[in-house]
Amino acid sequence: MQDTNPITLNAPLVLLTGAAGWLGKRVTSALTTGLPETGLFARGPFSVRALVPVGEDVSHLREQGLDIVRGDIRDMRSVRAFVAGAEGAVLIHMAGIIHPKTVAQFEAINTQGTINLVTAAQKAGVRRAVIMSSNSPMGCNPHPDHRFTEESPYNPSAGYGRSKMLMEKALRAEIAAGGPMEIVIVRAPWFYGPNQPPRQTLFFKMVKDGRFPIVGSGRNRRSMGYTDNLAQGILLAAAHERAAGEIFWLADETPYTMNEIVEVVGKVLREDFGMTVKPNQFHLPVIVGDIATIVDVTLQYAGIYLQQIHVLSEMNKTIACDITKAKNVLGYTPKIALREGMRLSIDWCLKNGQKI
Repeated sequence: MQDTNPITLNAPLVLLTGAAGWLGKRVTSALTTGLPETGLFARGPFSVRALVPVGEDVSHLREQGLDIVRGDIRDMRSVRAFVAGAEGAVLIHMAGIIHPKTVAQFEAINTQGTINLVTAAQKAGVRRAVIMSSNSPMGCNPHPDHRFTEESPYNPSAGYGRSKMLMEKALRAEIAAGGPMEIVIVRAPWFYGPNQPPRQTLFFKMVKDGRFPIVGSGRNRRSMGYTDNLAQGILLAAAHERAAGEIFWLADETPYTMNEIVEVVGKVLREDFGMTVKPNQFHLPVIVGDIATIVDVTLQYAGIYLQQIHVLSEMNKTIACDITKAKNVLGYTPKIALREGMRLSIDWCLKNGQKI
């Protein structure tokens, strides 16, 4: 374990949504057992309550001592049951949808679901809400050296970004109104780290097989967030007095080029895990990404979402942020960089039966 990094939460109760998700599992561990790779843990005393959809496996959450409420953020009865008796609590809202079955789910879950939760939390006397947003409301950077800041204008290109933009605008209106509950918005980019879903394991496999598509030169930059780094930022946003009413970008220390991301993953697979990694031969002209963007926007306008087209549309884009504000205000210090984070991610895959 690295040197311990305790963060004190002055609340009797922590409310979590998305606790069973990729990032949510790391935040849950930070609140209960701690994260040994970074020494991150939240200091209490407090109890933890999670709102989890019906059918989601919660055995690991119960083992960590969480109180489980079954429900859906689109259903106000579920939300009211979740926040009942939560006066003085801290809410960490990470639930959302990135790759839906229909475009309509974006706003139903990401926008209206968040509004439901914030409305009920305010009435229940919750003291602070930390709300997870993303890079998507900003769209893409105008050139590879540009970095989004908290003052960058909204420019979403499709349904997910629009839903998060509408969510943020609703939250900012609540902040401007000066309501009784403190609200903090945190934005995170592309995650990587333990507990990953199959789509991230597929990314590793494609790199191993030399089939990951580099669209254009590969010099476009992407901010990425190792999940434990993001968990640190979320807990700081929940704890720090100066965070109230603010927006923060959370990510690794620096953006990486797409070429660098693919090269590092290949090197880790080869050097740390002894795998045979084929040279990447899958290079596509930049126009492929531009065409995919047009197709993605057109399909989503018609209410259709195709994950592969959407992901391809971003492959030649720079999506990068500046974390200076989080560092200066919160004391945010991302400890895990790309190579070590990818090693830990791949190690988790292999130990949990995900074949690369």
